Amino acid sequence: MKISARNQLKGKIKKITKGAVNSEVTMEMAGGLEIISIITNASVKSLDLKEGKEAYAVIKASNVMIAVD
Repeated sequence: MKISARNQLKGKIKKITKGAVNSEVTMEMAGGLEIISIITNASVKSLDLKEGKEAYAVIKASNVMIAVD
């Protein structure tokens, strides 16, 4: 896989919660960090995502905001 995004995190699919149109995909990274992404059910199917499968979380954003109370 070649991609221009620099923020690529390798992990394993921990859980997939399927909805009517979209699925919530929880990935577990090294150290137990979890990342959750909402993607279409069609994407889950075309990527053949299953619990335990290795995958990459690719983060491409124009900005990241940080807030405190």
